[in-house]
Amino acid sequence: MSIKKNRKWCLASRPVGLTKESDFEWKEVELEEIKDGQLLVRVIYLSIDPTNRGWIKAESYLPAVQIGEVMRGIAIGIVEESRHPDFAVNDMVQGMLGWQEYLISDGSGLTVLPKGLPVPITAHFGLFGHIGLSAYFGLLDIGKPKSGETLVVSAAAGAVGSLVGQIGKIIGCRVVGIAGTDEKCEWLTGELGFDAAINYKKESVFRRLKEYCPDGIDVYFDNVGGNILDTVLALINIRARIVTCGLISQYNAEKPVPGPYNYGNILVKRARVEGFIVLDYFDRADEAITKLAEWFAEGKINYRVDIIEGLKNAPATMNRLFDGSHSGKLIIQVSEEPKVN
Repeated sequence: MSIKKNRKWCLASRPVGLTKESDFEWKEVELEEIKDGQLLVRVIYLSIDPTNRGWIKAESYLPAVQIGEVMRGIAIGIVEESRHPDFAVNDMVQGMLGWQEYLISDGSGLTVLPKGLPVPITAHFGLFGHIGLSAYFGLLDIGKPKSGETLVVSAAAGAVGSLVGQIGKIIGCRVVGIAGTDEKCEWLTGELGFDAAINYKKESVFRRLKEYCPDGIDVYFDNVGGNILDTVLALINIRARIVTCGLISQYNAEKPVPGPYNYGNILVKRARVEGFIVLDYFDRADEAITKLAEWFAEGKINYRVDIIEGLKNAPATMNRLFDGSHSGKLIIQVSEEPKVN
C-alpha cells in the first residue's frame, strides 16, 4: 500500500504589509498511520478569510500562528479513515483543518456536517458556517435593526456583508452597501435587493451617504474600519448601533492607525459600538442555520462563492481579500468533492 503524502503551507516569517509567498514554506511530508481515537481527514475546501491575516500578525482572540506551524484555516473535508467512535468514513467535517491536504485529528473542534441538505458543499462557507453566523448574529443580536431604519454595510459585496444587507431587507430596513467596483454595486442593488450602493473608489462616500440616507444612519455594520467608519460616524443618528465585525483596511498596516476623528459623535449621539467574534455564537449555530436555510428556500437570500483551484495558490489568494478583486466568499478548492452514488 502506497504511503500518503501531505502537502502543506507553514508560516515562515511574520509578514510586513501584504503577505508574500516567501512568508510561507511549502512542505511535503509522509502521513503517519492513525491511532486509536484518531481520524484522517482529506481537505476539500479551504476558507480564505481576513482573520487569516490577523492570526499571523499577533495574538488576538486566538494565539498567533507560530513560525514553522501549519497555517491555520477553516476548512471542510471528508473522513477517509477513522478509529474514532464519533466519526465514520465518508463523514463530511468542518473545523480548523489548516492549509494542508490532510489532517490527522483526535476530533477536537470538528463538526460533522448534516447529510442530505439540498445545497452545494460550498454553501457551508457561503451561507452557513462562520460566515452565516457572523452576518446573522452580528446584525440581529448586536445591531438590533428595526423595520424602517437605515442600515449601512461596508465591504457589502463580501461574504458577510452581502448576507447582512439581505437580512436587513428581510427585517424591513433601508439598506445601503459600500463596495469597490461598479459590478459589485450592480450585484448589490440588482440581484440582492439593496436600496443603494456606493463605489468608494469612484465616489464621495460622504456625499453619497448624505444622498442615500436622508434620515441618517441607524445601524452600521462595519467590516473595514478606517476612513469609511469615520465618514459613517459623522452621519449617525441618536442611539445608532455600530457593529464591529472586521477592520480589513488596517490588517496590513505597517504602523499604528489613528482612531476615527469623528469619535466624539459616539458621545453626542449616544451611540453604541460593539465588537464580536463569531466563536461566541457557536453554541447557537442551529438557530442561525435554520433561519438562513428557511430564507434561502423562500428565495429571500442568496450568496456567491469565488473558488480558486489548488492549495498552492493559497498565499496569493489571501491578498485578494485586500485588493478588492474577489466577490462573495473566497474559497480554495484543495481536492475533489466525493462522488455521489
